[in-house]
Amino acid sequence: MNIVYFNPDQMRADFLGCYGHPAARTPHCDRLAAEGTRFEQCHVQHTVCSPSRCSFMTGWYPHVRGHRTLWHLLQPDEPNTLKYLKQSGYDVQWFGKNDLLSPGALPDSVTRVQVGQGAEKADRGIFRPDEPGYWSFLYGPMDGHCRDLDLVERAVDYLRRRRRSDPPFMMFLALGFPHCPFTCPQPWYDMYDPDDLPPARPADLPGKPVFHRLIRQYRQLDRLEDDVFRKIRAVYLGMISYVDHLLGRFMEALDESGQADDTAVFFFSDHGEWAGDYGLVEKWHCGLDDCLTRVPMIVRAPDGAAGHVVTPPIELFDLVPTTLELAGIECRHTHFGRSMGATLRGGPGDPDRAAFAEGGYDRHETHCYEGASGARDDIGDDRDHV
Repeated sequence: MNIVYFNPDQMRADFLGCYGHPAARTPHCDRLAAEGTRFEQCHVQHTVCSPSRCSFMTGWYPHVRGHRTLWHLLQPDEPNTLKYLKQSGYDVQWFGKNDLLSPGALPDSVTRVQVGQGAEKADRGIFRPDEPGYWSFLYGPMDGHCRDLDLVERAVDYLRRRRRSDPPFMMFLALGFPHCPFTCPQPWYDMYDPDDLPPARPADLPGKPVFHRLIRQYRQLDRLEDDVFRKIRAVYLGMISYVDHLLGRFMEALDESGQADDTAVFFFSDHGEWAGDYGLVEKWHCGLDDCLTRVPMIVRAPDGAAGHVVTPPIELFDLVPTTLELAGIECRHTHFGRSMGATLRGGPGDPDRAAFAEGGYDRHETHCYEGASGARDDIGDDRDHV
């Protein structure tokens, strides 16, 4: 069986049509959910890219080996799903960003890495709103195509060139969208009227952590007008619709290649995004709001149920035992994930299960800063703010 991880970055679940957003235009995600299983409550184990990815590829909570920061990636001695698959004969094709494996861990885990070409985030010739809007991460529309389009086209080319006699493949499509800055090509940039969208959750709600206020202050988000936050939500939704467009392009090619019936497709993200909720944008490693922890998880597997919805919670690192079960590979390390196999075949899930997420780091953990180039942020010190 072939395996595909279609993995957009920083996509919250509730901004997809099949998860109930009243304005979202995500027909291809909706189609995938109609043909497979949608998990209503999938929660990450960390709300920042690298720690979450290290978690969903190992089945470990971040504290197990201290993968708490952007810079401490998986090492050669550590297990991961890609390594299991490659060592079992899979052709492991990686398209996109690497927030997961240290250089020494790549050879044993991946056959080929393609980073793609194009402007990943319109990082040249961009429009930045006047101060204090810089920290809003709201940019103007992209000029030209973005890197994610090139990545999907490379994946499509791989499907077209592949022979049925080739070994099974594992494809990891690690896209950059809809991670901020908030920008995308037209017509997706202006696809949504900000005034037609549901309002964001207000700032300064009782019971929220102190760092909410501190982030608003140091990024000067507390000085932004409400129309900026409304536009952020509209562009973020446009970015998600663009990802949906790319998913449709990929699924069409998979169907045309004749390999769809032999391929399990997992659509999920590594964490969510505030997108204006609580007067905030982006995410934070101590943030545990559900818009950050709850991500889409949609799986279409051969011989799986169609249109099935699982309402009890699952944890994102359930990917590890599920993937290995589908591939017929024995897992040889201790982990905390639980296979989704039974639910993919129509099972109800575990109504008594809970999901756990972690946050924070401490500056005495020097191993967490390997490769770090900037200063450490005092707001990130969980001893002060959690």
